[in-house]
Amino acid sequence: MSSWKTEAEAREQIKALVAEYYHDFKESKPFTPGDRIAYASRVFDEKEMCALTDAALDFWLTTGRYAEEFEREFAKWIGVKYAHLVNSGSSANLVAFSALTAPELGERQIKKGDEVITVACGFPTTVSPVLQYGAVPVFVDVTVPQYNIDVSQLEAALSPRTKAVMIAHTLGNPFDLAAVKAFCDKHKLWLVEDNCDALGSRYTIGGETRFTGTWGDIGTSSFYPPHHMTMGEGGCVYTNDPLLHKLILSYRDWGRDCVCPSGHDNFCGHRFDGQYGELPQGYDHKYVYSHFGYNLKVTDMQAAIGCEQLKKFPTFIERRRHNWDRLRAALEPAADKLILPEPAANSRPSWFGFLISVRPESGLDRNAVTRFIEERNIQTRLLFSGNLIRHPCFDQIRGTDAYRTVSDLAVTDFVMNNTFWVGVYPGMTDEMIDHMAATILEAIGR
Repeated sequence: MSSWKTEAEAREQIKALVAEYYHDFKESKPFTPGDRIAYASRVFDEKEMCALTDAALDFWLTTGRYAEEFEREFAKWIGVKYAHLVNSGSSANLVAFSALTAPELGERQIKKGDEVITVACGFPTTVSPVLQYGAVPVFVDVTVPQYNIDVSQLEAALSPRTKAVMIAHTLGNPFDLAAVKAFCDKHKLWLVEDNCDALGSRYTIGGETRFTGTWGDIGTSSFYPPHHMTMGEGGCVYTNDPLLHKLILSYRDWGRDCVCPSGHDNFCGHRFDGQYGELPQGYDHKYVYSHFGYNLKVTDMQAAIGCEQLKKFPTFIERRRHNWDRLRAALEPAADKLILPEPAANSRPSWFGFLISVRPESGLDRNAVTRFIEERNIQTRLLFSGNLIRHPCFDQIRGTDAYRTVSDLAVTDFVMNNTFWVGVYPGMTDEMIDHMAATILEAIGR
């Protein structure tokens, strides 16, 4: 027989053992030069492991009490009315775009053949939902050293079929929100902020400062392990618009019309008395589908981790800024050979990484530089797709009217050929940053 008297007592003893396990086997060890320096990693302690254990002991498994807690606290923290967890940042982008295709939006509904302004220099799942729905992405160029949309090309990208702008804030650096938002407001376009790489960044317009992801109609975030905070997998879609809030929930939850939370029936009190489509009168509202949706919910175990991560998140942001500033100062002597990144005007970034472009006139080769760094056990990454339209996924639509470009995307190609980045995640110590900087300088002959 167990010595436990109550379930609560059992839980506490189990979690105490988990905490002990963390301290014995998972706690970070001091850095020694030569140790692997990842571009990103999870930063956690026994609290996340204990929360995960607690959720596992519930064995609810799907969205539950921890998900509800996270959505409530996250919405409060970032400053929106509605936040909904999904199973990844890519799913967050899919749900965000799907919501804009709903017929409830009337003239502003995005239909097949309508256009969405975006960039090719970024992550593919910002663009994938547009193409998969049958809308037309319109690619504009970016600028260096901000690595964000070139807002001078927005008007040239506009057509009578333009319905939205959907772009990401690159590695924590906000795009020119003042210009993009003014453009969207002027032409009555939706603005979707892919905030997956910029959670915690701030931007100021007209004296008002907000977090990125909250200036547009919908914001999205990712909680994949390398991102600003983690649930392992996971993402979030957020908005202040009550109609978009309802549509986001529908597309996330199978496309159903019902808004009953998981595990609850007859939340609205009218489960069996409605008339929907061509269904018989009184058809069970829990199984009425108003949209072609998905099941993209998060598990409560993931959400439990997120609840603890969110408590630590303000310190994560500050450490990222500290690491970025230290690395930039250390690399300043190499500015004649490297283009170093610059924060956007009117912004306070929550940096995801540190972008570096090799100056063509330096005679250096980007691949040789990254190979040198990687051989010394420091991870590097390219700026995602570089130029998305040059990838194999475009082979069967290249040259068709499935997409269009506003210019020759020369700067995007420059990034594809000359740019890489290294990490500044909050688990990095000053010793790691200094060692990484010294290695980069050695790689370019400094």
